[in-house]
Amino acid sequence: MADIIQLLPDSVANQIAAGEVIQRPASAIKELLENSVDAKSNNIKLIIKDAGKTLMQVIDDGTGMSETDARMCFERHATSKIRKAEDLHEITSMGFRGEAMASIAAIAQCELKTRTENEELGTKIIVDGSILKSQEEDGCAKGTSLSIKNLFFNVPARRKFLKSDPVETRHIVDEFQRISLANPQVAFSMHHNNNEVFNLHQGTFKQRIVGIFGKNYEQKLVPIEEETNIVNLSGFIGKPESAKKTRGEQFLLVNGRFIKSPYLHNAIQKAYQELIHVGYHPSYFINMSIDPQLIDINIHPTKTEIKFADERSIYSIIRSAVKQSLGKYNISPSLDFDQEETLSIGIDPNRPIVPPQIKVNTNFNPFDSANSVGSFTKPTLTPLQTSNNENWQDLYSGFEQQESAQQVISANWDTETTDIKIASQIHNRYIISQIKSGIILIDQQKAHERILFESYLLAIENNQGNAQQQLFPQTVEFSQGDFQLLQSIQSEIKAVGFDISEFGKSCFIVHGIPAESTNESASDLLEGILEGFKEGENDIKTDKQASIAKSLARKSGIKAGKKLSQAEINELIDQLFACNMPYSAPNGDATIVTLTLDELSKKFEQKQ
Repeated sequence: MADIIQLLPDSVANQIAAGEVIQRPASAIKELLENSVDAKSNNIKLIIKDAGKTLMQVIDDGTGMSETDARMCFERHATSKIRKAEDLHEITSMGFRGEAMASIAAIAQCELKTRTENEELGTKIIVDGSILKSQEEDGCAKGTSLSIKNLFFNVPARRKFLKSDPVETRHIVDEFQRISLANPQVAFSMHHNNNEVFNLHQGTFKQRIVGIFGKNYEQKLVPIEEETNIVNLSGFIGKPESAKKTRGEQFLLVNGRFIKSPYLHNAIQKAYQELIHVGYHPSYFINMSIDPQLIDINIHPTKTEIKFADERSIYSIIRSAVKQSLGKYNISPSLDFDQEETLSIGIDPNRPIVPPQIKVNTNFNPFDSANSVGSFTKPTLTPLQTSNNENWQDLYSGFEQQESAQQVISANWDTETTDIKIASQIHNRYIISQIKSGIILIDQQKAHERILFESYLLAIENNQGNAQQQLFPQTVEFSQGDFQLLQSIQSEIKAVGFDISEFGKSCFIVHGIPAESTNESASDLLEGILEGFKEGENDIKTDKQASIAKSLARKSGIKAGKKLSQAEINELIDQLFACNMPYSAPNGDATIVTLTLDELSKKFEQKQ
């Protein structure tokens, strides 16, 4: 039998390695920036075009490479960080595997220029898909400049799966922020399509946070400090009132490296318990210093996951340190035991106490719509021209398939004994009413989200959103990644009813918000839209309209616990059944549940 096992050619092996290490432009940029940090650079400049798909260039003033090292850096498993297996347990540098440059060169066109301080001339190397095209002397500056062009040019299937430019740019910004935050001693700058995105000077850790996320963070941060024999903590946490719905400002740095740890994130969330609303996320920027022998960072190619020798103890230390910091700076709620027994609340002790007078209106009729208090948004809905009715039977067995929503109502409502106005609210959460086959229950929050979702979607498609102008325009500041994401969906945001304009490099001025969303602040609405895109990595090219409509509906819909008047109940039912898909909320949950007479009867039967 002939031999069938063969060694792979280096070019093929490098492409396989690239699939593990380089998943998108941001992956390559992470490797290049980390190499520049390891080269003891004082200044690092990142230049990208078309979200890194056309060009990624990193220029630094670090130690540079000799002619031999410049050529060797493109070889697989070539590294200056490791000499023996024991070194893996003492790693403090960034890149150490020796796969990154070889992997990048296998799927891109690379140009390297580098020179050490002691050499008069440097080296210029051009590599195209792992093939060395040229190597020559070059009069370049001290340090290294590496250009990567046309990523995945020879792997079209991989390039096809890249997301839209705004999504890929946000990933690049994320990596840039993580590395620049971990190295405030280094000056960083970033340019995208000839526009300056960041210009960060050397400074303290707090100055770096403010440089990345904005001057308003000066007043949002609380210092955290803890020293133990297991781990040392330093950095800053955000005040509870600055917590946001959107993620992205949570940074754990271990020995100067950004890591992801849901377990330790939970420790911080627990420390904020009862201080922030459910679903909100506090900002934190925490440096962890730990003995390298007590961690393993070699468990994933991206090196963002990590193993700790004593993870449970670190969990307790972090949670305790955050709670202590919140308490120390008088952020946690506390009782003042030094308060005088007679509280000073502005009441004259000599003034006679008059009991409150209660007036009763004996003519009040709670079912009179003129007496209703409060109102939920009532958008005018025009059903979309789609034919989804074939799914109604599955979603709601109590209704038979009809040609229109109005026919569904008239065919199933028991008009002889029950009028629609007798539908009532229970527990300030559900609407209950009788139909011919039994009873129905409507979830008021999910139903209203369905109504608003279709209303917003129609407004975006027809560019007919109504804006409620703000008495005082609001300036909302975002991180660079979020700012660029909002830039890319401005037309859809304006179509749904926002009146916004760009202000500077990271702010939007909001002059008006959708008329149906006036109960929410402009910042909460925009952050909700951003969160919708970040959940699930939606491709903005195809899902942005539905994502915007879904986010706004979730933020603006009436909530469980809101008391509805009879007129509001009737209006909600009318609008729900005027929707194309009245039986499910935008997230897929049911809006209506039916109980047939047979099902009710069985509830009362004697159990065997």
